[in-house]
Order: sequence, then structure tokens, then C-alpha cells
Amino acid sequence: MTTLATEPPTSPAPRAATGPASRTRPDGLRARLRRTGSLVRAETRLLLRNRTALFNGLALAPAMVAFLHVTGTFEALAAADPGASVGALALVSLACFALMFVVYYNLASAYVARREELVLKRLRTGQVTDAEILAGAATPAVVTLLGQLVLGGAAVALWIGLDVPTNLVLVLVALLGGTFVFTTLAAASTAFTRTLESAQLSTLPIMAVALLFSGVTLPLDVLPDPVQVIAQLTPLHAVAELLGTGLTGVGPDGATYSFVESFAAGAAPLAVLAAWCLAGAWLAGRYMSWEPRR
Repeated sequence: MTTLATEPPTSPAPRAATGPASRTRPDGLRARLRRTGSLVRAETRLLLRNRTALFNGLALAPAMVAFLHVTGTFEALAAADPGASVGALALVSLACFALMFVVYYNLASAYVARREELVLKRLRTGQVTDAEILAGAATPAVVTLLGQLVLGGAAVALWIGLDVPTNLVLVLVALLGGTFVFTTLAAASTAFTRTLESAQLSTLPIMAVALLFSGVTLPLDVLPDPVQVIAQLTPLHAVAELLGTGLTGVGPDGATYSFVESFAAGAAPLAVLAAWCLAGAWLAGRYMSWEPRR
């Protein structure tokens, strides 16, 4: 998956005051939405200009599903575990990889590129707040993520089969919470990412640990018990567990839950994801690097 376009968007009109007090000045909701919307439109235009990134972002998911279907991977999984929902497993894996590459890696790269081009510095001299700047840059990545999941879900339903989700609320909460967590972690990652090129290395540890402990790349029961406990406290594992329970109604213990019972089954991963949302917001506010690192 390729990095989103990195041309600088047009900055809103600057204001006179630029100190910390002015950046926390109360403002109306309509004005905030208008400013964020202008940034979103600028970032979206940049994404649409980068046809390669747009094509890869939208076409890669169904292409991956088609490849795994043609090679017989899904049939092998179904034969290995007859009781498993292969379609749900494919969709959970697709969502986890999209969160890592489309949201976390692409956004970390985009934030660093904007910083090194002095775009972030110019934007901060205007009326937009820090949260609006981050949200404006993140929106195209989030839209691409949703596009991947919709197209990938359609491909899974067509070639493999996908049952009606048991609890769509848990699915939506998992996707929204995971998107927020990895957006904020991408912002925090700019603190140890010196250049756009180095983002490929600086983001690798978080991506590797998150995917390893998520349960979609490696069965957690092969790991020692203390490591399994640590894995259950990672954000991508919480997302994968919520998605699995919401899509199939089957918990990690193999028990089957109804719509109401699935909320209780998802309480633990929900708590983990909520804690990571708070931690991610604090990390982004504390470690986001707005000035070029010379």
C-alpha cells in the first residue's frame, strides 16, 4: 500500500495571534467544522491527484481476497477448522492490515511530510486548532480504509460467503476506536521519525508488534501464557476480538452469544480499546512533532 500524496494543502487565512492562549480560544462548532472541512477537501484533492495511491488503496483489498480465493487458502482454512467462519476471518484480517498500512503507516508518513514541508507550521499560524489539522489530514486515510473494507467485504461475500453480523454495533465501535487509536499513534510517531524516508523503519516496530499480537497473523495459544496476557492488552488485538465477536457472535473461548450477550463478551476488549484511545490522545498531544527536525 502506498503513501498518500504529500503535496502541501492550501493554508487557511492566518490570524494575528499565534500564542498558546489563542490556540485554545473557544470557537463555535460551525466554524470548527468549516475549517476542518476546508482541510479535508484539500487533502482529498491531493489523494485524487495521486491515481496510483488511490488505485492501490481501493483495489488492493478485493484483489487480495481474489488471490487468496484462487490459491485455495480459504478452503484450506475451512478444512483445518470446520467450525470457523472463514469469511469473517478474512474480513477481520483485512481490517487489521488496513488499520496498520492505510491508517497508521500512511498517516505517520503524511504527518512527517507535512511537517518537513513547513505545512503544519503554516497551518498553526492560522485559526485551525491542532486537532483540526490532524483530523483534516487523517480523513482521506479513513475514507480509504472504509472503501477497502466495503470492497473487500463485497469480495468476501461473493467468493467465500459472509453471514449477517451478530452485533453491528461492536463492529462499528471496533473500526472507529481502532482508527482513532492508530491515527493518534501516527501523530505521536512523528517524534521519532526524522524524515519521510525513515518512516518505513520508525513505524515498523509498532506495526510488527501490533500485527503479531493481534491474533490474525499468529495463533496466540502458541505463545507463553504471560505473553498472551500482554497481547490481550494491545489495541489491534482488541479490535480483532471485537470484530470477530461482532461478526460471528462467537467469543475467543468458542462460546456462542446472542446480540445482547455479545456486549458482555466484548466488555474486556472494549475497555482495552477505550484505554488506548485515551492513551493515544495523550501521546499525540504530548509528542506530536510540529517543527522540522534539522
